[in-house]
Amino acid sequence: MTKETNQETYLDKRIFHGDNQPQSSRLKVLPAPPPWRDFMNEEIGKERGQKYQSSKDEIEAINAALYLRRPLLITGKPGTGKSSLAYAVAYELELGNVLVWPITSKSTLQQGLYQYDALARLQDASLKSQQEGDASKTEIPDIGSYIRLGPLGTAFLTSEPQKPRVLLIDEIDKSDIDLPNDLLNLFEEGEFEIPELSRLPEKEEYQSVGVMPCDSKQTIEIKRGQVRCKAFPLVMMTSNAERDFPPAFLRRCLRLRIEPPNEDKLHKIVKERLTPGSKYEQQVNNLLKEFIKKRDDKHKEIATDQLLNAVYLVMQDINLDKEKLREIIFQTLSDASL
Repeated sequence: MTKETNQETYLDKRIFHGDNQPQSSRLKVLPAPPPWRDFMNEEIGKERGQKYQSSKDEIEAINAALYLRRPLLITGKPGTGKSSLAYAVAYELELGNVLVWPITSKSTLQQGLYQYDALARLQDASLKSQQEGDASKTEIPDIGSYIRLGPLGTAFLTSEPQKPRVLLIDEIDKSDIDLPNDLLNLFEEGEFEIPELSRLPEKEEYQSVGVMPCDSKQTIEIKRGQVRCKAFPLVMMTSNAERDFPPAFLRRCLRLRIEPPNEDKLHKIVKERLTPGSKYEQQVNNLLKEFIKKRDDKHKEIATDQLLNAVYLVMQDINLDKEKLREIIFQTLSDASL
């Protein structure tokens, strides 16, 4: 195939031309998104776990965490599959949807456990009073309708013996300095209190209040505001090693470091996620070699999903021989900071 033909094929695949000519019909050739970017797929979490390639170290660490009922702290470079491991465990052991708590610098233990919308309850009570016209006879709305458990609270309340929930506390190293210490007592005692419920009057109707978990609209009864887990959930915390953790916190965790996948494992990941046929075999092999060279030989920070992005474009017959396109896809962290 000539250079001119290559260029023509590449141009034919462009959707945005930069020619300032409105033409929405170009979007008709836009293919389906990569599987990991299809947000209409309700089974995306299941598929993420189904196609994960677990290493021996990961298998041993998960089993230890299950037997010991201890949280697992997973470290490793970005893009090594730390979060995906949680989905793999949930899929294989049929533990239901993974409960995800994404951590930011403003995350607090309270947010992970539950949230109480007192303002909404007050507004609803006021509206009901206006409609009924007699504030003295207006019943205050049920408090349970305004309490929503967070991922952490849901995991503790819905875990059952022989069927713990999988809780992913993602990027805990981004948290406020106090959060790891705040988690210690919860991990050790396996219980927490919802003061808004425990302070209710000693009346029969307040002995048990139904609240909603974060992943369902079906209420769960809580007695006198005390939540105690029947079984400790499988808590998996990921970290990109952007900070150190207190010794007391580390002592209560099992620890696992996930290493970047080697060439053989990368082949398996690409095959499982995208299934490129023989038509693209040579191009995919070239991309793998380039990826390995940049990551291992040149010691650049580059993630596996960048390789998957490149392979996906190859499968759309987009000409990846274009140097600029390669630079965009295989851009490293050090490149991005320039």
